[in-house]
Amino acid sequence: MDCFVAAAPRNDGVGMLHPFRTLTERPDLAKAKRVLKWQRDPEGMRIRILEAAKQEFASHGLAGARVDRIAANAGANKRMLYYHVGNKEDLYLAVLEGAYEKIRSEERELDLEHLDPPKAIERLIEFTWNYFLRNPEFLALLNTENLAKARHLKRSTKVKSMHSPFVEMIRTVVTRGVESGDFRVAVDPVQLYISIAALCFFYLSNSATLSVIFGRDLLKKEARDERLAHMVALVLAALTGKSTADFGKVAKPGLRAPAHQPV
Repeated sequence: MDCFVAAAPRNDGVGMLHPFRTLTERPDLAKAKRVLKWQRDPEGMRIRILEAAKQEFASHGLAGARVDRIAANAGANKRMLYYHVGNKEDLYLAVLEGAYEKIRSEERELDLEHLDPPKAIERLIEFTWNYFLRNPEFLALLNTENLAKARHLKRSTKVKSMHSPFVEMIRTVVTRGVESGDFRVAVDPVQLYISIAALCFFYLSNSATLSVIFGRDLLKKEARDERLAHMVALVLAALTGKSTADFGKVAKPGLRAPAHQPV
């Protein structure tokens, strides 16, 4: 005849006796392990929080973003989030600063200083266009902050210092272009960059409505390539005083002016 022997209950360390519970099942130990994990890698946890926050703010804006969702998507909790970054507005500002830092960092790697001036401007336009395409959350964050009249960005102690070297980089390219005879006038580097960014930004941020209005898919590859070629030709024509035809690709057959018909 089979017999059953019950295991002796054990003390769980907090004054309660629980039969059959193993050490690995103790919730206090599991919690301690999680705490130790994020404390061992605080920078990794901060990066995950900022990435989750970037996606949340880009999708829902500042008002619609939820700290609970950010914490969950980062594999954290609210306490970790407040410990590593701060409150919701601090987190939003950190995301904004990180977004600007990322694009400025990649721009510094373009090596514009060692390119002929027209080629340097072309590379800057190509980079800006492709960066916006690859990082739609950056455009969403800019929209959100502009709706807030840059209220949060004004608190930043970092953003202005990020942009000074970038402006000087463009100024150097323009100055070299004037000295070499490639460019006709030394345009303001800030105005030049704003124009380049605007040509890219407006097209992409309004592509849904513009596609409906004009009856064409403005985000298909052919349309994106056509837009990039148009922007490069437009900016270089303005800088050099030449025609856009000197820089642009051959027009699509459907866009050519109709041939004169004999009467």
